[in-house]
Order: sequence, then C-alpha cells, then structure tokens
Amino acid sequence: MWIIMNNKENVLLIVMVCFVATIGGFLFGFDSGVINGTVDGLQAAFGSSSAGTGFNVSSMLIGCAIGAFSAGRLADKFGRRRILLVAAVFFIISAWGSGVADSSLEFVIYRILGGLAVGAASVMTPAYISEIAPARYRGTLSTLQQVAILFGLFSAFVSNYFLANSAGGSTAVFWLDLETWRWMFWVELVPASLFFIALFFIPESPRYLIMAGKKQAAINVLSRLYGSESAQSKHDEIAASLAVDKHQPKLSDLIDKSKNRLRPIVWVGIGLATFQQLVGINVVFYYGAVLWQAAGFTESDALLINIISGMVSILAVFITMYFIDKVGRKPFLLIGSVGMTVTLSIMVYAFLNAETGASGNLELGDQGIVALIAANAYVFFFNLSWGPVMWVMLGEMFPNQIRGSGLAVAGFAQWIANFLITWSFPIMLTGIGLAGAYGFYAICALISVVFVFKFLNETKGKELEEMGG
Repeated sequence: MWIIMNNKENVLLIVMVCFVATIGGFLFGFDSGVINGTVDGLQAAFGSSSAGTGFNVSSMLIGCAIGAFSAGRLADKFGRRRILLVAAVFFIISAWGSGVADSSLEFVIYRILGGLAVGAASVMTPAYISEIAPARYRGTLSTLQQVAILFGLFSAFVSNYFLANSAGGSTAVFWLDLETWRWMFWVELVPASLFFIALFFIPESPRYLIMAGKKQAAINVLSRLYGSESAQSKHDEIAASLAVDKHQPKLSDLIDKSKNRLRPIVWVGIGLATFQQLVGINVVFYYGAVLWQAAGFTESDALLINIISGMVSILAVFITMYFIDKVGRKPFLLIGSVGMTVTLSIMVYAFLNAETGASGNLELGDQGIVALIAANAYVFFFNLSWGPVMWVMLGEMFPNQIRGSGLAVAGFAQWIANFLITWSFPIMLTGIGLAGAYGFYAICALISVVFVFKFLNETKGKELEEMGG
C-alpha cells in the first residue's frame, strides 16, 4: 500500500494522502453548491416563503457550525481520520435524505446532518494536511482543500445545469417520475461513497499519534512519509513541542491564564473565519441562480453563469496554489480584500443604475455586462485570497497543543457567520435590494483590509512546532 523512498520524503505518498483527504473538501463544495439549483424546486415542493426558503437553504449551516466546533475537540480525542470517516457517513445519509424529503422539516433534518459532515471536513481536512505536509510546501498542499471545494462547487453547478436542461427545469419531473431537484442531491452519493472507502487507505496524523502517546505508530507513519532516517528526529521535534504542556488538550487551553482572556491568536482566527463570510461570497455560491434571475437573466442563463464563475474560481486558486509558498499568505489576503472591495462596489453601482421591470426583477440593460464582469472578478479575487488562504492559515497558525480547540472555535465562528449571511440574503433582497446587500458586503471587504494589515502575522515556511499562541 505504501510507496517508500528510503531516507527521503515520500512526496508522491504525501500528495496522494492529501488528495484523499481533500475529497472531503470536494464534498464540502458540492454540498454547498448543489442547493444553488434547487431553490425553485424547494419552494414549489414545500410552498415556503422567502424567509422559509432562506432557512431551508441555510439550515445546513447550523449543522456546519456544530460539526466544526465538535470536530476539533473530537479529533483530539479519537483522531483526525476517524472523524473524517464519520463525516463521510453523514455525507451519504444527507445526500440520500435531502432528495427523498417530503416536507421542509424532513429536508432540514437531512441538511443539518450534511452540515455536520461539511463542518467537520472543513476544519479537519486542512488540519490533517497541515500535520502531514512538510513546511516548505505545506501552503501548496493545504491549498488543495480550496481546489477541491471549488471543483465540488463547479461539479454541482455543471450537474445542476445539465439535469435542469435535460428535464426542462429544476421543478420538472425527470427519471422515475421524480422531480429534477431531487436528482441534483442524489448525484453526491457517488463522491461521498468514494470518500468513505478511500479513507481506509490513509494513515492517522503523526502529530495526533504522538499527542495520544502512540510513539511507535507515529514513528511508523513518519517513516513512510519522511523516510526512516528522518522519522525519529521528526518525532522528537513534535514531542518536544508538546512536552512543555503534557496535559490532554482541552477547550480552556485557548484562555491565557495570566490575563484570564482568550489568547490573541484565537481572536485572529475568529476574525479570519468571520471576514471570509462577511464579504458575501456564499451568497454567490448558494443563491447564484436566484441572484442572476433577480437581475433579469433566465434560469438557464443563470445556471450557465454559475459554471463560468466556477471556472474562474478554479483558475484563481491554481494561481494561489503555485505562488503561496513563494509569496506568503498575507500578501494574497491584502490583494484579495482590495480587489473584492473594488469589484463589489462596481456591482453596487450597476444594481443602483438598473431599472425595475414589470415582473419586479431588475432590468440591467447595458449594466448587465458590467455586473457580470465585476461579479466574476469578485469571485476571482476571493478565490485568489480568502477562499484558500483562510483555510491554509487556520490549519497551520495554532500551536500543536491548541490546534484542535482553536480550529473548533474559528470553524464555529465561520459557519455562524455563513449562516447569518445566507439566511439574511433573501430578506435583504426583498428589503433593501441587491444594491443594498452588496453595499454591505463591500464595506466588510474594506474593513478586512485593515484587519489583515494590522493583526495578521505571516506563517510562510514555519514549522507547526514554531507557531506561538
């Protein structure tokens, strides 16, 4: 099973292990993106209002918050790989159940189960990769998480588009006399099952094994990953970083006992996680079809625009993947924040200058192209920066002793912010319109420039054992 290069890092094996872990990221993206094309179907099937639809769409995020918060702590107790296995099972159950649901309540329950899986995968995949990968290309390998998320989103957009086009719409009856939107959810069963099987072929994190006192198991994994000669020294380095404080990691470790308050690094992690959502990116991911239909495009055109946005996203993250270990994390975040501020402001301008048609939708006219270009530029800047880099930094910025707990709190904050932004969008859309909603996101993007410049420290090239709290 293992391909070993004596006395050298087994780069191929490390990449393969990281690739398997990022299937969780793919499912994270697919589960987030598939809802985009099912909103009309959910409204028709369950007869929900704007607020009800917002809750149906955002209900998964409640599970995400719980899953992210619980996964870090549970992973410190049971291991990173075991938690990913549990997440894989929940992905399978949720994909099936979301498609068979006959009521909003039943649908919400299955989506929350899926959210538990997404939340767990969102924090455990970057943590696992950070604990497997060598420092000098840890950023590149950690960025695989965002590549996988975007491929998941893109795959969901493509799947939704072709299913809707084949059936004549997301609400149309399709195979086996079942509505198309149900099949959109069931497509996820294939990658979810693959993830579950593949997890049995990757090792546990060596840092977890050392933390759990399983020395020989840790050395065996380190030998496979880094070569037999380096394994013992690497073990000793990790063990030394944990020796300063030998107790079992717990949530209270996040508090600075001398000052009786949260450690500064935890606040930075919460800020990173929250700002990633406050710029409004998941409104594009979850409500892209609704957004562009509100701006005057047809459902088919709106689903096609989602595919274009997915391709732009993938291009951006590949650029980051190539340069992140050369340029660093902080420059990417600054470029992204400035770029999003400008492009969101252009979108606000386009929406403000649009007229409202007889149907109540905006008629952008000449502003339609401006809005479309600005929206895709916004998606590009996000996926060049905050999309991948936030997950990279959360996976590596916390010291070993508090990594699980730090990820739990930051992940919880990220998903709560995600829930609030996603749930509030339909209400904002009817209340203050597209221009008002995107004006709020633009202001948050501007504030994030200050946050990055003032509070963020570079982590490029540092070993995890060097991270301070």
